[in-house]
Amino acid sequence: MPAIGSEETPLRVAIIGAGPAGFYAAGHLFKQRSCCVTVDMYDKLPTPFGLVRCGVAPDHQKIKNVTRVYTRTAAHTGFRFFGNVEYGRHLSLDQLKAHYHQIYFSTGAQVDRRLNIPGEDLGRSYSATDFVAWYNGHPEYRHLEFDLSRPCVAVVGVGNVAVDVCRVLCRTIEELAATDIADYALEALRESRVREVHMLGRRGPAQAAFTNPEAKELGVLPGADIHVPPGEAALDACTTAHLGEKPDRLTQKKIGMIRDFSMRQRTGKPRLLTIRFLVSPVKLHDDGTGHVGGVQLVRNELYAVGDGRLRPRATDTLEELPAEVVFRSVGYRGVPLSGLPFNDSWGVVHSSKGRVMDPEIQASVPGVYVGGWIKRGPTGVIGTNKADALESVKAMMEDVQNGCCLNPAAPSVEAAERMVRACQPDYVSWEDWERIDALETARGKPAGRPRVKFVDTSEVLAALGRA
Repeated sequence: MPAIGSEETPLRVAIIGAGPAGFYAAGHLFKQRSCCVTVDMYDKLPTPFGLVRCGVAPDHQKIKNVTRVYTRTAAHTGFRFFGNVEYGRHLSLDQLKAHYHQIYFSTGAQVDRRLNIPGEDLGRSYSATDFVAWYNGHPEYRHLEFDLSRPCVAVVGVGNVAVDVCRVLCRTIEELAATDIADYALEALRESRVREVHMLGRRGPAQAAFTNPEAKELGVLPGADIHVPPGEAALDACTTAHLGEKPDRLTQKKIGMIRDFSMRQRTGKPRLLTIRFLVSPVKLHDDGTGHVGGVQLVRNELYAVGDGRLRPRATDTLEELPAEVVFRSVGYRGVPLSGLPFNDSWGVVHSSKGRVMDPEIQASVPGVYVGGWIKRGPTGVIGTNKADALESVKAMMEDVQNGCCLNPAAPSVEAAERMVRACQPDYVSWEDWERIDALETARGKPAGRPRVKFVDTSEVLAALGRA
């Protein structure tokens, strides 16, 4: 019998999740000269590219150009896409094991972490994750509503997602109208009465999680002035000592940028973005109608822990912020996947170098792998997934060489397609996606937009003639 990975018996791999982690893994697999590979990629959405399509802000079109790399991967003769097919609903792990030698999960981190403070569930307290998916036209979030009729908004968190939310709230409607933002979101933002946006960080400027390019954009918004309270732009003694021992060029550049923001004066732009440091919300006040009527903040201080890191702790100083809308952006977490061991504390699948691990016996689960945020947690940028996927693919190739693969009963490409047709006849192929891509692009051209998205699965199927 020919060896697995030969031209006669190619290595059959299923990738669950069509975002960057999935596409980078597929790309690495196709580069294996010693192993012939075919890849079937599944996604619960009818469209590919995951967070690049549904998470990257609409005013960051250059970042979305990375999909060109993924499209080249999809052009490989051994690649197939099955969109609108959801793992755990249409497919089970046992079904996949019947058709593939290896299964790679790259489903991301799909829900936001909570603040765990009183008032968090009041009206006008929103998940930034939901807001981002909503304005990007994610089919599962298009029906959400966000009250933007209040003048003062608080965005809790200082990561890149928080920056994206602040930037979208502060952009002029003319800027947003030139992007691929969902039409319903564009109309809602056209009616927005938001005039002040406060971004709240629990640690200091040196520990802000946003990247320097993201921060730089905040200082050149045509429709919003920027401000940082001078006292909060200054470094505390612990941070100064830490940077003295471990200097970092990028951190110093970030600190300099924040100091520049603190020295700026208002120029009369219609909105004001204020970035705060060393403050945490401890309570969201009820305005008497079950909605947010204000935010109570506590002043923090930093202290060094045993591993040398600096952590915040609350002081006795409280203040009130008159924000009536709150967006929570304090991180993502993954959700459990049926049949896979899950670390609920970390929000990731148990794994080691990409191999899924059974924690009870401290052994790898044969033929099952992870990559991206469901593997390492919600850290890094899009490009981080490339090296992450390579680590997992190396483990996959090692296991092929050592004969540690699944033994599928029906490993042919035809058998896998029959399985998909039986469980989800309305799947979307790569050829279908190319038609949708062309239609979206054509819809955007009259208005000078990169595309006008189909934002509902039924719209996608109707455009493909399957209504």
